[in-house]
Amino acid sequence: MSKLLIDVGSTYFKICDNGNIEQYFRNFDKDISDDLMDTCAPIIKKYKKEDIKICSSANGGLSTLIIGLTESFSIRYAKHIAYNAGINIIDTVLYPKIEEYTPPFEILDVVIIVGGIDNRAKIFDEKLIEYLKNVKYRNIVYVGGKNDIEFLKKRVPEIKVFKNIIDNRLQINEEELKEYLTNLYQEDIVGREDIKHLYKITANQIYPTPYVVNKALPFVREKLNAVDPFIVIDIGGATTDIHYSRDLVDENVVMESEYDRLVFKKLGVYKSRENLIFSAKNNEFVYELLNYLNVTENIFEENSKESLKILMQLAIFLVLYKVSKYHELYIDLKLERLKSIVITGGIVKVLTKEDIEAILDFFYKKILKHHLIPSIVIDKNYEIWTIGMTKGIQ
Repeated sequence: MSKLLIDVGSTYFKICDNGNIEQYFRNFDKDISDDLMDTCAPIIKKYKKEDIKICSSANGGLSTLIIGLTESFSIRYAKHIAYNAGINIIDTVLYPKIEEYTPPFEILDVVIIVGGIDNRAKIFDEKLIEYLKNVKYRNIVYVGGKNDIEFLKKRVPEIKVFKNIIDNRLQINEEELKEYLTNLYQEDIVGREDIKHLYKITANQIYPTPYVVNKALPFVREKLNAVDPFIVIDIGGATTDIHYSRDLVDENVVMESEYDRLVFKKLGVYKSRENLIFSAKNNEFVYELLNYLNVTENIFEENSKESLKILMQLAIFLVLYKVSKYHELYIDLKLERLKSIVITGGIVKVLTKEDIEAILDFFYKKILKHHLIPSIVIDKNYEIWTIGMTKGIQ
């Protein structure tokens, strides 16, 4: 039986009707469900609610702070799980030095506390409580050693406690925390009033688009001419996401998933434009890159087709830089191993293959000192998300 697939983005919504994909610019003066019905009512009315599947990336992801005992185990393990759940890590705090850290100013969606195996003595004390008094958060979760549970429950009553993510063999137990974070992400999407209204037209769960795209990765080669190992870069209005095979990571972390993803909340080209520009201005290579592209920094002040193109090119550069060995906060992907880079999202409406190639040439030669670039595969019809909806999610 055929399904109607709908992807709600921050600037566009996409409809896949019997394999045909159409994109529509959103009317921000209308509720999303009203906008959909005004634009696509004849199509939507052909389907039963059970046969309509919806995903959304309109919320831009969740933010988290991780407090852990060590960089090499507790923080590293928690980061892997958070990234895979589509969570944006704002900062990490090494607990033995917690008094040296300045708490984030923004309101965080979730704080994760982790550290110690179960047979280790108590770790956390009043220093943690004093630090948390200055952190604004909506959710807090503990996934560390069992000997600290009683203390944390007493001093932080709202804390949720799950199974320790570090077992006594220093391997990772990811399932409970990953499920919690994934559900939190999904609740954030469907908790928005305009997204809630979409349940008028569907009887199915609404999923985050990054989650759906990641579910598509095992099937991408059936539709696109991508060669292993490959990554997918999805650039939209609110976020830039990168999806990758764990073959590109040298970390000896034992995890169940074959593919992971990173969601960069502040690298979108419409909704988070100013954050993207801020990130670009603070990158040591961007001004040299602008010169390479034959433009000046004045492009940041423009609102034109040319400036949009440059911002999309910068989003590609910045996301590659953030997952390279030259950036400590994110995962180090072995980009020199890549055979293909798949480009998808709103970017495919703007950039040509030559525009993308210019960025890869600069990045691989200037940053990686590597003279061969991966093949570029453009998802021209933006159909990766439809693969995830039909094959990746049952």
